[in-house]
This record gives sequence, C-alpha cells and structure tokens, in this order.
Amino acid sequence: MGRGDDPPPARRRRPMIAEGIAYGGDYNPEQWPEEVWAEDVRLMREAGVNMVSVNIFAWALLEPREGEYDFSRLDRILALLHEHGIAADLATPTAAPPAWFFRKHPEALPVDKDGRRLSYGSRQTFCPSSPAYREAALRIARALGERYADHPAVVMWHVHNEYGCHNAECYCDVSAEAFRVWLRSRYGDLETLNHAWGTTFWSQWYYDWDEIIPPRATGAVPNPTHQLDWRRFCSDELLALYRAEREVLREAAPSVPATTNFMVMFAFDALDYWRWAPELDVVSNDHYLRSTDPESQIDIALSGDLVRSLAGGPWLLMEHSTGAVNWQPVNRAKTAGELRRNALAHVARGADGIAYFQWRAAKAGAEQWHSAMLPHAGTDSQIWRDVVALGADLKALAQVRGSTSPASVAVVWDWNARWALELPSQPSEAVRYLDMVRAWYEPLWRSGVAVDFVHPTADLSAYRLVLAPALYLVDDPSAANLTGFASAGGTLVVGFHSGAVDASCHVRLGGYPGAFREALGVRTDELFPLLPGESLGLSDGGTASLWSERVHLEGGEAVTSYTSGPLTGVPAVTRHPYGEGVAWYLATHPDPDTLAALLDRIRTEAGVEPVRRTPEGVEAVLRRGEDADYLFLINHGERAAEVHVASRATELLSGRGIDGGRVTVTPGDVVVVRESR
Repeated sequence: MGRGDDPPPARRRRPMIAEGIAYGGDYNPEQWPEEVWAEDVRLMREAGVNMVSVNIFAWALLEPREGEYDFSRLDRILALLHEHGIAADLATPTAAPPAWFFRKHPEALPVDKDGRRLSYGSRQTFCPSSPAYREAALRIARALGERYADHPAVVMWHVHNEYGCHNAECYCDVSAEAFRVWLRSRYGDLETLNHAWGTTFWSQWYYDWDEIIPPRATGAVPNPTHQLDWRRFCSDELLALYRAEREVLREAAPSVPATTNFMVMFAFDALDYWRWAPELDVVSNDHYLRSTDPESQIDIALSGDLVRSLAGGPWLLMEHSTGAVNWQPVNRAKTAGELRRNALAHVARGADGIAYFQWRAAKAGAEQWHSAMLPHAGTDSQIWRDVVALGADLKALAQVRGSTSPASVAVVWDWNARWALELPSQPSEAVRYLDMVRAWYEPLWRSGVAVDFVHPTADLSAYRLVLAPALYLVDDPSAANLTGFASAGGTLVVGFHSGAVDASCHVRLGGYPGAFREALGVRTDELFPLLPGESLGLSDGGTASLWSERVHLEGGEAVTSYTSGPLTGVPAVTRHPYGEGVAWYLATHPDPDTLAALLDRIRTEAGVEPVRRTPEGVEAVLRRGEDADYLFLINHGERAAEVHVASRATELLSGRGIDGGRVTVTPGDVVVVRESR
C-alpha cells in the first residue's frame, strides 16, 4: 500500500481495437428476450458500432449460487457479436453483487458515517475492505478470465464499473482495521502519526493503533489530517481491488488490455486518478452533462483535457448520454446537433473511442428513463438518426486515431489539494476547487489555447506557462518543482490560498502564501475572505469577489490594487521576476472579464498563442498526427463563422477539399480540417 500523495509511476499503453475509432456503448442483452439480440446486432452494424461493453451487471445470472456458473447466455452473446464483426469490452460484473452474496455475508454491506449499515437492492452495496467481497469478486473474475482469455470477440477487459460511485467510503470495523494497516504503512509508528496529525490539539493523542477509527460522525469538527488521510486511504483501498482483479485477468490473458471507467466530471472527487491512471492499459472515462450548466461544452473540454492528461495520450469515452440522464432533479433532452457536437468535442480532446450508456433504452429498472443509442421510440426517432450519422462521422475520422494534442500551457490539478481545500473550518467555505480551476480554464478555452493538466511533480519543461489556481496543499518537492519551473525561465501563476499547508495539512508558518512566498515576492499576514454578494473595486477597472488578503511586497510589484474596502491600496495582483522567469500571484478572485484580460496578458507575455484565431463562439482544438494536423472547429454560436486554415487542406467529415485557405463553420456545426505538414 503506497502513500496517498506519492507521484504517479509511468504507465504503459495498448490499443483498444485493431483500427479506426471505437464506437458503441454498454450492451445489456440480458435485459431482453433472446429474439431481440439479432435485431440488436443488425442495428449496431447499421449505426457503425464496432465495440460494445458487455456483462457489466450480470453477476446474478452468471453465478446463480456461490461457485456455480452458467456462462451459456454470455457464450451466445459473444459468439453473436463476433459473427457480426463487433468487438467486446468484456466486464467483470463486480459492481453489483447478487442478493445471495449479501444473505450469506451481511457483514460485507457498507456502513455510513452515522453508523447505519446499508442494505442491498441497488449497486455497489459492498464494503471495499470486505474480505468476503474480495474473495467473491476475484473468483468470478478468474472464472471469466480463464473462459474467455482466447475468445476472438474479446479485445479488452472492463474491470468493475465506476469504482467508488456509491461506496467510496465505508465506516465499518473492517474498514477501520484496514485503515490502521494503511496508516502503519504510511507512518511506521504512532509517534510519527501523532505529529503528522497534530493530535496534541483537542487531546487526540493516540497511544494504541486500535484507538484510531475512521472519521465517523462526531460532535465537532474532526481532525483535518485524519480526514485527509481517510480520503487517501479510501482511494487506495478501491485501487487495490482494481489491481487484484486486473492481475487475475492478466494471469489468464496477458495480451488483453484492461481498463475501468473513471468519472472525471463536475461532481465526482472520490478517487485520486493520478494514482489510478498508470494502472490502466487504456484510460477510460464517463462524462455526463449537468442540466443546470448553460455552457456544458466548457465542462466537456475541461474534463477531456484532464482525462487526456491522465492517459498521457489518447483515451476512451466509455459512457456519455445521447440525450437526458435520469439522476438529476430535472433531466433535459439534448438540443438539435448537441449529440454530435458533444461526441466530436471528446474526439477533439483526444478520445479514440466514443461510447454511451447504453445501447438499448431499458424498459424497467432504476435507469429506465436514461437515454440510449436505441431509444424507447425505436428507430423512428431523432436520437437514432443522430446515432447513425455519428457512426458515419467517426468512420470518416479513422485517421485521427492515435494523434496527440500538443500544449504549451499546463494547469496544476491535485486531488490531495482538492480534498484538503474542501475540508470543514476553512476561511471561506465558498472557495471550491473545481470552481476555481474552471474560472481560470474558461478564458483559455475561449481563446483557443491548448491546455494540459499536470500533477504537481510533473516534468514541466515542455511548457511556457503553468497555472496553479487552487493548490492549497502542496508538499516541499512539488513546491520546488513549480518554483523551479519559473526560475528556469517559465511563467508561473499562483492563485490565492495556495501553498498554505503541507502534505500533512499543517499551516506553513511565517506568512502566506506559504510555500510560494519567495518565488512570488510577496508576504500576506492576514486573510480577508469576502461575504456572499460582497465585491471590491480593482485599480484596472474590474471588481473582485470571494477573497482578499493583506499582501506586502517583498520584491514583487503590484499590477492591480484594491480601490475599495478595508484593503484599499493593497496589492491584489502581483508580478515578480524570479530567476530566468516570472511568477504572478492572484490574491483575489477577479470578475470573469478582468480575469480573462489578465490571463490573456500573461499568456501573451509568455509567448503562448492559440491553436487558431477564431470568431467568438467557435472552439478550435488541434490533434497532431505523424504527417498532418487535425483541426477541429466547433461552432457553439448562432452565426456562421469563417476560419483561416492551411491553403491546401481537406475537410474530413464531408471529404471535400478546401481551397483558398478559409473554411466556413455554420451555427451548431463541426468541421475537421486535415492540414498536411
């Protein structure tokens, strides 16, 4: 069991399918009579589907009683898929143990923070530390691996499904003991743990390992380092389950790649995917839109860039929706052209496969109102026509597969920092990690600037500009890596409340922003977070909200100062030449226009240019192949837009040549331009 904040190891890559872009979705034929299956594969061929995920929730049918297997249905499904040239991403069904398992092992059910043992009757109703669950999961994974290791339809193993979606944390006694084992590995002895946790505060010193329990519901605020280590442990505990299943499958079929589907999207933050990604042969992600987000295309771009960065290259969109989902307060259908724009935006951001939940819309069960590739209305529907058209588009983009996405800007993303920032008793609970990252990402997206996301320990030598919008927690090596980037000639931009605590969540003494004071040339002695609705004037004519602090210059220069409130005249944005480079500090949260203008100035000074200059509302993304560039242009606006491209190029979706060095993108449309190099 490794430390929860260790840097990620290198990962290996394997292809998904033999050629082209993968296209398909979750296929659950066990929900339908067998006579429907022939129609399924016929329609899959019509839609251009070439890979489906199967067996994700079939445990109860595969193993009706402990140790008794019935693979006859799955045998027929895989044979049918192979006969029709459709590859299978074969899942271990371990996300949904059957009822007989819980009747035999009720102790494997999870316990919530308040001490209530939950019941079975949905999915992921197990404790991640349960020995009984692990034994049962590995048993069925081994049986599947041995039976289908050489099956011609199976091109990839789909291990489990959405780890931690519903059971990221279990507070039972078994989990408590596993937590103590993890802590022993991390700290070695109790004295080291006590110092790391600061347990002299509130008389929390531990004299025996058995005194340590999970951060269950208690009367006041729990110890922050205790909570942070718990989040690290929970991520590692689920990762251990993934590794165990993957190893069983590798023993049976060493040449078949393995994946599991991440959930890099707006709300999910349970797992440290920097630690997970190197363990996957193919990095996969699920992404769903939030109905309340008026510009969900920005979330698609941010998530896609983050997943591509985790993968270190192309990746697979394992789940998306063709229309409405079923789990939000109001589940809205997609508008005309949105299905296509969403899918091709993921391809633009590095996806070499597009898949949906699910193939055929369910008529029963918890997700019966979730959209699908084949909707309740059948083939006489707009969704079906869009699904078929998308299949043709992806076939036309086959040559894009494997191409990379160069970027000269990196945004620092760290799950440890996110967990720590959002613990209770912060200076302001209104400061939310994803809000801060998206606020800084959005102006870059609107400007057409290519962005990678990086772990704080990453090699930064390929970048001109590195942004750290919300790095509240940072260890010494990571801080040195970032400031060293600036010293070596790069441009580093740090957001407020960054560098404040170390890896143990201890405040860095001597003034804020802690680890970055020297590089930024500033020192803050007092924080002044703002109340909801409160704002301050800025000397550049903008306004600031959410946060302010009393900054003293110690070598840095004031770029912008406050013009109202108790800090009138105090620097709000600073710039500091540092070594061969420069370090900026944003000690407040400027309004969107002011922040955009500031980041535009900074990136221009750093020599960062957009992928392509486009009219407002047109998203430009570049993928780079061996001998050509692939320019994706997505018009989110209401007017046709003209974009300059190479003088001799080809539009791949239509197959038309482009002469004159200009292409027109109509409202809501997507064009993909191949520019030879």
